[in-house]
Amino acid sequence: MEIELKPSSNYERKLFYREEWDVNDVPDFVLNSLTSREFGFDHYGQGPNDRYKTFQDTLRLKRFIKAKQPFASYCSVAFYKNPNQRKGWQKSELVFDVDAKDIPIRTCDCDEGQVCDVCLNQAKEIVLMIRDVLKGEMGLKNINMIYSGRGYHVRVLDENIMEASSELRGQIVQYVIGAKEPDLTNSLGFTNIQPFIIPYGYSKNFTKWSKYTILHLNKKSKLDNVNNKLLNDVLKHRHFLQNDGWGLFRSNIGPIRFQKVLSAVARVNMNITDTKVSIDLKRILRLPSTLHSKVSMKSTLIKNIETFDPFDDAVPKFVYERR
Repeated sequence: MEIELKPSSNYERKLFYREEWDVNDVPDFVLNSLTSREFGFDHYGQGPNDRYKTFQDTLRLKRFIKAKQPFASYCSVAFYKNPNQRKGWQKSELVFDVDAKDIPIRTCDCDEGQVCDVCLNQAKEIVLMIRDVLKGEMGLKNINMIYSGRGYHVRVLDENIMEASSELRGQIVQYVIGAKEPDLTNSLGFTNIQPFIIPYGYSKNFTKWSKYTILHLNKKSKLDNVNNKLLNDVLKHRHFLQNDGWGLFRSNIGPIRFQKVLSAVARVNMNITDTKVSIDLKRILRLPSTLHSKVSMKSTLIKNIETFDPFDDAVPKFVYERR
């Protein structure tokens, strides 16, 4: 059965919360900090204007959601002493928000603002790369992957990162997604050092993301300061990157034009994730387990990202009953 990502009706939403939604599907990392979080709700599809909600236990959260059957439900990434006033900030999750409809270089034919299985799979590829950097290079361990309904949230709860300032979070995002050209100036007088020859640290990470972006370009892609002739040459010679042949790619493009491409790619990478979400210490995110009413999908905690398929694992029962 082909799953159509269309809005749920009021009846379908009520059916979901009456028969399918279970408070025990809310992740433990939320339930274990329930009294420290702010909750917000959108009851009519006009945005989360019912804010500053708090719950003292899971039973009260369950009763509220079962009774209200909200269009959308959210909880804060922040922990507060007084969450009902958003005062007494203590710490916040580090979040990476990858929305399939906002990926800067999409490989699908979706209309603007729409998502499909192709761009959702691309979003999954991106969060896997983000996870690998967080685990492999930054040594973070408490990493939770959430399917949001139209993309993915990566939510990090390691204690040593949760007290980070907005400025530091912005720097972390730049590092993780390769959004800044490496500074390869050095005191030894070497010039013309390229990031692709350095097999460690940020240069390695930047090279990995640059490869990903270049391999996903198409003839319609728009890159700053890259004209159609240069874009076509990139598409013509990018096959060298399949085997990490950066030197051959650079020589065919030309050193000056190659640098233009790297600069443009870094700016593209900056939009792979929504940086505003990452640096906002008081952001609210869709509550996992609840319904994304605009696309009729469940926001879901992912147990195994490699095998996760939203069209198998995040589809409400009422979707299969549609005629």
